[in-house]
Amino acid sequence: MTNTPDLESAQWRKSTYSGMNNGDCLEVADGFPGVVPVRDSKRAGGPVIVVPAASWAVFIEHMRN
Repeated sequence: MTNTPDLESAQWRKSTYSGMNNGDCLEVADGFPGVVPVRDSKRAGGPVIVVPAASWAVFIEHMRN
């Protein structure tokens, strides 16, 4: 199980593919060794999923292909 990092100072970013209409987007926070925090951009105060970095890399590679 992945420990949840302290996300108080997290700098969230959307993908450049997200568009500008505030649609359904994921945001990720960089700078957390070994994990990638992910949240729904429409629910900034909502839940965060913390994914192991290796799993996130596989997901991103799959989406690119």
